[in-house]
Order: sequence, then structure tokens, then C-alpha cells
Amino acid sequence: MDTLREPTDEHRRLAADLAADGVQFAVGSWVDVYGRPKAKMVPIAKLPGMLAGSERYTPRGMGNLGEMNPSEDECVAVPDPSTLRVLPWDKRIAFFNADLLFGGKEPFANCPRSILKSVVAKAAEKGYRFNLGVETEFYLYQRERLPDLVPIAPSSTLFPTPAYDVESTIDSLDFLGQVAGYMEESDFGLFSFDHEGGEGQYEFDFAHAEVLDMCDRLVYFRLLLRHAAKLAGGFVTFMPKPARTTWGSGAHMNMSIEDLATGENLFMTGPDGAREWTPMIHSFVAGVLRHAPALVALTCPTVNSYKRLVPRLADGSVSWAPVWAAWGQNNRSCMMRLPGNRPAVENRCVDMAANMYVAAAFTLAAGMEGIELGLDPGPAVDENTVGWDAGSPPQGPADPPAPSWSRSRRSRTTRSCTRRSRPSFVRDYAAMKHTEWDEYHAEVSPWEVQRYLQNI
Repeated sequence: MDTLREPTDEHRRLAADLAADGVQFAVGSWVDVYGRPKAKMVPIAKLPGMLAGSERYTPRGMGNLGEMNPSEDECVAVPDPSTLRVLPWDKRIAFFNADLLFGGKEPFANCPRSILKSVVAKAAEKGYRFNLGVETEFYLYQRERLPDLVPIAPSSTLFPTPAYDVESTIDSLDFLGQVAGYMEESDFGLFSFDHEGGEGQYEFDFAHAEVLDMCDRLVYFRLLLRHAAKLAGGFVTFMPKPARTTWGSGAHMNMSIEDLATGENLFMTGPDGAREWTPMIHSFVAGVLRHAPALVALTCPTVNSYKRLVPRLADGSVSWAPVWAAWGQNNRSCMMRLPGNRPAVENRCVDMAANMYVAAAFTLAAGMEGIELGLDPGPAVDENTVGWDAGSPPQGPADPPAPSWSRSRRSRTTRSCTRRSRPSFVRDYAAMKHTEWDEYHAEVSPWEVQRYLQNI
């Protein structure tokens, strides 16, 4: 058997216990640059070998990330046993999150989970634990009606939106209840779910966790949603803006740093009822804003993402998406918000297309740079930025988040931010996104045909 190392007795006991519970197969799943889980499936008797690194992969199964080299070594997937989940919808299968090791030795430079682990290790050296909570939004459409975007349970035409509408939520409860049940079986700590602002748009909120744990959960959660949607005859999409007239799907990151030894939240100080933000959180915010143009290329990673980052929807109503790289006290119109109801900072410039391992890794790196340098984010923005003029924001220095894949590869500040991670990843990611951007602009859209075909 071709393995990275010999299976341990603990590996064998785990395989035997799972087999006794009726589990027949196992997957050790890594993710590609789009956040999709990838893996080979092995019989449960082969689980000890898989945990020891028996499963090998060509290193270019990462989407379009990196150039093909037909003679390079393979990657080995090494599952993390602490991430074990037996799929509640198919108890034949044990699911593990895994890292990719190039040649079975070193972390693969383009493995998103390994990238995050390297930055988490740097934070741990400083005595920090990084926690993350994510607000997950998505659309559910009828699969048989595609490409038409027809919700599974069309909500009533409420003004201004069907957000939080109880009737609309109940109409979708066959699907939502199935998801909630799966989440409870998987110990997600589900808080709530609701109908969001778009027709067929929903959100699930669950307990925050240490950042690697949270990102592992999100990989699994996407898989869970897709399966529940199939049972309902539907199709889940994480596309940030499925149509011009729809609300965008965000994935707001709620971030905090704890003292690794004591568990104390370092973003707030003082007694309960009179707690205040610490200087650390302001420096963290300043670090993120310093690198906002590069970070947004990772947290809002598609050409479609920028159609969400607009001040108003097609009907003229406020989009609730951030348009300016600014920060404010409880100000939902800013990229970075210090909410009044939780000891964390919220980055609203993240969407559901993001690979959360990568988004979290680079955001943490930027925030730690702000802390190390004692950066100051400047005064908080206390007004609605939706009405700001594109040329000259009236309050404080701010830039609109814009497609910045060139800046991700070339800028001095971006290199400073990414030196903690993998330079080759930045190179390959920027090249991939340049190609994607060029392909998008080379397309002739229906809008162009309608506007120009007979009128020029």
C-alpha cells in the first residue's frame, strides 16, 4: 500500500467503530479554489490507510488555479480525524476535511486549508486565537425550470422585500426544516434561519468557532445545502447576484481575537454592561482597510461579485451592500462595522462565492499587520455612505472596493500582507482572475445586442 506513513492503532479502531455503526465508505475532502469539496471515496476498511495518506491527486485539480505541469509530483490528502462527520442524509459515508501535501511532504502551496493553517500558526505565535462567524445567504430555485430562476416556494410580493416574512418562511419549511435537522445532527449550534430580501433567498446563522473549524464547517454546510435542495427538487446557488433585479447573497465575516491562554476576548474591555472596544480592534480594522482592494479580490472573487457591491438595486431601493472601504460604529453601509450587539468586527464585503479558507487567511494576515504596526483607521464614518459621490467621499479617506487582481499581484502593500502566506498562490490566483476578467469582457451580452445591433 502506497502511504505517507503507517496507519496507527487509533486509525484502525476508528474504522472498526464506524463499520460497526453501519458506515461503508469514507472521504477525505480537500477543496478547490472555488471552495468545492474534492476527494476519492474509499471502503471503510481502507480508512486507516486514507488517514495515513494513501490517497494521491494530481495537484492541478484546483479549478483553474496554476498551470499544468505533467511531470510534477502528486499531492497526498491527509484527513483531519477531528473533523469527522457521518453524513446525516447518507449514513453510509464518513466525511473528513483534509490537507494536501505536495509529494506527501510539504503543504501544497495552493491548498486553501493549508494556507489558512499557516496564518493561524503565525497568530498562535503571538498568543492569538482567531474566531469567525459567517452569515450564510443563498438562493434556492426549482431545478427543472433552469435557466429560469423560479423559487421553490415563491413568496408574496411584499414591499419592500419578503425579508423575515413568516408566511414565506413557512412556505419553504420542507426544505428549511430538512437543513435545520441535518445541522442539528452535525452539532452546528444553529441559532436561526429566515427568508431573506430576495425571492427564494434564505439565511442560516449558527455558532461562531475557531476559524479553521468554521471554514471546515462551511465546506460541509455547502454540501449539506446542495443535498437538501435536491430532495426538494431544487438547486442551491451561491452566486452573489443571480439576476440584476435580485438582492445579493453575502457571507459577512464576524471576527474576533482571543488570548490563546486565557480565552479573553481582546477586542473588548471593561465590565459587562460597560464594555468598550480596545485599541487592538481599531488596529485590526486599519490593517484590513489598508489592504481592502487586494482582500476584496479574495472575499468577493468573481466578476459577478461586483454586481452585488452597488449602492442601490435595480428598483432604486438600498442594496445594503458595502460600496466604500470605510468603517463605522454599527454602520451597515461601511465595509467594516463594529456592531453594537456582539464583541466582534464584521466585514460586510464578503460573498458566498468566496473560498472562506482563503478569505479568512488573508484577512487575518492583514489584521495582524495592523495590530503589529499599531495602525489607526481614522475617524469612524457615522453617515450613510450610499449617497457618497464616487469621486470624493465627504468623510475620511475611503475607496470603493473594485476588481483588483492586478493589485493583488503587484502592489507593495499586498506583498506585505501576503508575505505570511504563499507567494505562489498569489501569483497563480491573480493570473487565473486576469484570464477570467478578460474572458468576461470578451463576451457579447444580450444587453449589447439589444442596445447596439440596430441602433448604430
